[in-house]
Amino acid sequence: MPPTTQTSSPTSAPPSAITTLLRSSAPTTHTHPPPYHHLALQVLHNLQHQHDWTNLHIHTHSTHPKPPISTTTTNTNQPPSSPRLLPRPLVSGMPPTRIYVHPDEQLEMLRAGRTEQDVPPEREWVLPTRLREKWSLRRLADVFDTVEAEPDVGDEEGGEGLEGRAMGGMGEGGNRIGISRESTGAGVDRAQEGRRRRGGKRVLLATVSDDSTIVYYIVHEGLVKPRQN
Repeated sequence: MPPTTQTSSPTSAPPSAITTLLRSSAPTTHTHPPPYHHLALQVLHNLQHQHDWTNLHIHTHSTHPKPPISTTTTNTNQPPSSPRLLPRPLVSGMPPTRIYVHPDEQLEMLRAGRTEQDVPPEREWVLPTRLREKWSLRRLADVFDTVEAEPDVGDEEGGEGLEGRAMGGMGEGGNRIGISRESTGAGVDRAQEGRRRRGGKRVLLATVSDDSTIVYYIVHEGLVKPRQN
C-alpha cells in the first residue's frame, strides 16, 4: 500500500492592526475621497500607539464657519453660515507633553525655575500628508484659513469621533478615542484663566512615507519669534 502524504493548505496571516482599523472605520459621510480618510486614520493610529496621544478626533469641517459677506446693510437676523469643508480630514489630539513652548513663555519658565515638563500639554492640529505630495504656501494657507488656533471638538458638526467604532472605542491602555467639550484638558484651564494660546495658529505636518514611516514637523502661520536655545 503506497504511503499517504498529507498536504496542508497555506493559512493567510491575520490582518494588521492598522488594516483592521481601516476596514472597521469607514466614513459615515463621503465628504472627502477615501484615501484622505484612510491617511488620517493611519496618522491617528500612529499618534495613539507610538506617541501616547489621547482624545484623538478626526475633523472633516471647519470648527468656525466662514463669516457672511458684509453688505451695506447689516442684517442681524442672518442665519449662521454652515461649517466649511476642510481641504482634507485633519486629526486633533492631546500629546503627553507640550509640543511647542512660545519664547515669551519660555523666558517666564526660566525665571520661575520651571521646565517644559511642568507646563500642561495643548491640543494640537495634525495635517496628514504623503511624502510624494507637493505642498505650496498657498495650500498651507488654505488649511490655516479654515482652522482655529486651537481645535474645538465640542458640539462640532463636521467632526468624526472614533469612539464606539474603531478599536471598540478604547485605545491601548484604556485611552478613549473621541472627546467631549468637558475633556479638552489644558484648553479648559486657559479659558478659565482668560489666557489664549501663544504663537498663533500651528499644525503638525504628518508626512507618511511609502514604508509607513511618519515624520512630524511643526508648521506655524506667518512669522514666528525665535526660541532661546
